[in-house]
Amino acid sequence: VTLYVGNYMWSGKTLYLGLIYYLSRQTNLTMSSSQFSYKSSGVDVKAGEALVNSIKDMVKSTHTPGVLSSIGGFGGFFKPDFGAFSNPVLVSSTDGVGTKLKVAFKTGVYKTIGQDLVNHCVNDIAVCGAEPMFFLDYFATGKLDQHVAKQVIEGITIACKENNCALIGGETAEMPDIYSDGEFDMAGTIVGIVDQQHVFDGSKVIKGDLIIGIESSGLHTNGYSLARKVLFQHFDVDYYAPELGTTIGEAMLAVHRSYLHHIKELKKYDGVHAFSHITGGGIVGNTKRVVPTDCELEIDWNSWSIPPLFEMIRELGNVDTEDMREAFNLGIGLCIIVSQDAVGSVMSLLETMGEKPKIIGKIS
Repeated sequence: VTLYVGNYMWSGKTLYLGLIYYLSRQTNLTMSSSQFSYKSSGVDVKAGEALVNSIKDMVKSTHTPGVLSSIGGFGGFFKPDFGAFSNPVLVSSTDGVGTKLKVAFKTGVYKTIGQDLVNHCVNDIAVCGAEPMFFLDYFATGKLDQHVAKQVIEGITIACKENNCALIGGETAEMPDIYSDGEFDMAGTIVGIVDQQHVFDGSKVIKGDLIIGIESSGLHTNGYSLARKVLFQHFDVDYYAPELGTTIGEAMLAVHRSYLHHIKELKKYDGVHAFSHITGGGIVGNTKRVVPTDCELEIDWNSWSIPPLFEMIRELGNVDTEDMREAFNLGIGLCIIVSQDAVGSVMSLLETMGEKPKIIGKIS
């Protein structure tokens, strides 16, 4: 076939390539004339608005007298009562729940991770001596599932009420090119208050002080990358483990405890010198933050029984002892450094609060 166009002659392969070019141009022109929208690109603004409307009552239930704003504004307004403070200091912290989210994805249980998020942040400022005032959350996903997001936020509101902390705002983001289907990430920011003279920063810790440990509820929100790698190689998330008395999934999703109410009572004692929240880095890594540089920690690793979940991870994964101590809390969620004279009264107080405190070490 030969095609004559003016003074040009196209034939054979040249004609074929020319037709391909012509057709591709027509296709591109058709595509470029297609109509796009924000929704067709993966972001549903109306779904986000519907979520906000569905959680308004839950969020409002957390509000304390200091809250001046309602959900939906550009910022959250909070008017603190400084009347009870002579030299008030604001204390803040931001955190997430890490790859514990992967366990939630497997089980379809989302309320507990909202509680984890708040309690982790509360503990971080409580060990500084502060009491929480308000909280902000961030929820990001590929495609917004209102049912899932509402469960997460319900968990956040539950923990906020338990800690007398107002949820005054947050952000929900749809990012379809960032997150896989059915997955999301979350983070939280907390702001609290303490009188400067009542800040716990480790400056009172001295040689001879003893370390009291309070039990954790499980993994809390640390070490999940290692825990998942080990446990999910051997068990399904729904596997019932007799030694745990529950399924693997339920054990791994146990809510990160809040120690706020313990700390509020304990900080009234003159002999209480410091607190440490045991998160990533383990008992030593976190407690040494509040120990003076001229002192050392001596932990008696045999002074308490390691919970079965941690032993299961260690044995199945053949995990080195030091790795276990750095990655996990090993059953101790809060450490209290106290003078030897105050040990008896502190232990008694904790026992009246239903705890089984253990002296797990000392400062040398």
